[in-house]
Amino acid sequence: MAGHIQDRWYKVETGPDGRPRKVKSERYGIGLRYRARYVGPDGTEQSKSFPDRQKSLAEKWLTRIKADMDAGQFIDPKAGQITFRKYAAKWLDGLTTDLGSQKVVDRRIRLHAVPYLGTRPMGSFKPEHMRTWLNALNSAVPNATYRRAIYDSVSSLFNAAVDDGVIKANPCHAQSVKAPEPEPRLIQPWPEERVFAVRAGLPDRYAATVDAGGGCGLRQGEVFGLAEGNVDFDTGWVHVRQQIKRIGGTLVFAPPKRGKLRDAPLSPVIATGFHGHMSQFPPVDVTLPWKTPDGPLVTRKLIFTSGAGKAIWRSYFDDYVWKPALASAGVIPAKRPGERYAAAPDDGMHALRHFYASVLLDAGESIKALSVYLGHSDPGFTLRIYTHLMPSSEARTRTALSAVFLRKPALAIASAA
Repeated sequence: MAGHIQDRWYKVETGPDGRPRKVKSERYGIGLRYRARYVGPDGTEQSKSFPDRQKSLAEKWLTRIKADMDAGQFIDPKAGQITFRKYAAKWLDGLTTDLGSQKVVDRRIRLHAVPYLGTRPMGSFKPEHMRTWLNALNSAVPNATYRRAIYDSVSSLFNAAVDDGVIKANPCHAQSVKAPEPEPRLIQPWPEERVFAVRAGLPDRYAATVDAGGGCGLRQGEVFGLAEGNVDFDTGWVHVRQQIKRIGGTLVFAPPKRGKLRDAPLSPVIATGFHGHMSQFPPVDVTLPWKTPDGPLVTRKLIFTSGAGKAIWRSYFDDYVWKPALASAGVIPAKRPGERYAAAPDDGMHALRHFYASVLLDAGESIKALSVYLGHSDPGFTLRIYTHLMPSSEARTRTALSAVFLRKPALAIASAA
């Protein structure tokens, strides 16, 4: 057994006969009787107290401590006393992802986990606590996709706590804890008539953003960050090397999503559109910090800028440029005086990427190539999103099977009949 158990109600004294004997101590009958003590891997003494008549529990506790030490799975019980709130603060401070992602995770934890879990010690979490929290989250956050993102962030926090030796196991990984399932949703790409109607509704300065999104598959931030040197008219390629992101209240240049630098084919028609735009609105040198608000300043000659020759703020573009164009195309209602435009979560600029994907798939482009052009990390992810946009594969299947089976005389005759 690791350590030993002290009986604080009795002490050992030497009797008149010179032999040791147990006598009541001054603490007899006061407080917890047994104190189980052991020396941890860090050399410090640790202890836990137990009441009268529970010496066997103290022995079992010490036995478990020894077993964990022998198996290399020892967790200092005091480490688990830190509350979720305090550990979350430490974990968030130590994140190594980009600053924008850190702020997203911080918001999920701070708004949707700390109010429910913040005061509980990390070592006390059980699967039942996670089930209760998820039930409350289900009522507080209607969007299942966002609930899943919150859950994933909390689970990552508990994974870190396991790695840090704060807890033994992640309570989110219990079989009885079911992660929120994102609502199934099929992408419905815009028809080309809508794409060109929205383009026609944009001011001339921004019309070619549709060409970059719908004709090259760029994300909104990548469109705003597209520089003159990224477009190679001679070889017919667009080199996606940076985007514009908002970090706090500052615009910065940053690598594309997940750092995936990529190249996308530039069609001659799109190239002509870029040429026309750049002739009317020459590219402008824009200087922004790199990756973080205090990062080194870099300058890019941007193809798309505001009327003042500055980098484009997404919030301004969405409310005062994009939505008026949606309204003019009949996608959303016209704005009433004194009111804002209606929300359009499925008709943001990202819809142009879905249009781009649908055009390429309809033309027979492979999922692997499309995944590269879109900057996805895994072709399987691309397939899961766009597999329903591949009806031509069904037609090819029917044609191929018919060609094979019609070679059989009986089937051929039956088909002719």
